[in-house]
Amino acid sequence: MDNKQRAFVYAFLSRCYQKELDKRAIEDLKSNVDLLETIGDDTKRWFLTTDLSIIEESLNIDYNSIFLVNSQPVETLVEDSKGEILVGLQNPVMQFYFNNGYEIDMNKTDILAPDHLSIELGFMQNLAYRDEKRVAYNFLKEHLLRWAPPYLIGIRSLIETPFYKDLADFTIEFLFNDFEYLKNSLTMEKK
Repeated sequence: MDNKQRAFVYAFLSRCYQKELDKRAIEDLKSNVDLLETIGDDTKRWFLTTDLSIIEESLNIDYNSIFLVNSQPVETLVEDSKGEILVGLQNPVMQFYFNNGYEIDMNKTDILAPDHLSIELGFMQNLAYRDEKRVAYNFLKEHLLRWAPPYLIGIRSLIETPFYKDLADFTIEFLFNDFEYLKNSLTMEKK
């Protein structure tokens, strides 16, 4: 998978975890059978056999139930038993961004946590686009892979729609595959 494809997948995942999918996003998904198939067979079947308005309502309810009411996809909330979102450079993810020359403008998003899954996936999109393999590898190793897979496995019991079940599985698989790709790429660069 080249960097453009990696960046596309990270952008897609970032958008899916950012907020509920709107009608346009659902229509775009419904018309992209290859992407639906990549996400999962149950998702493909559900999107192709279910009315758009039912999909939109079901995804809206499921997203809000999973990611706002019952849990939040935020690294410090998952890893820290205090249940606090750390801000500024107290937040290990903000510290990582800063140490690697990145500044995240939280004023450009409705998301208030710099370590929200959507923001972290967006960061990985940027790294893929810029071909910053070493930073991406380290970020996956030190952050995303430490908390996102256990979190996504843990929320499975909350998920009602095929889309979010398959998306959670696809996200886990993609993160691990990308980690292996980066590890192999960095090993090849050393030779």
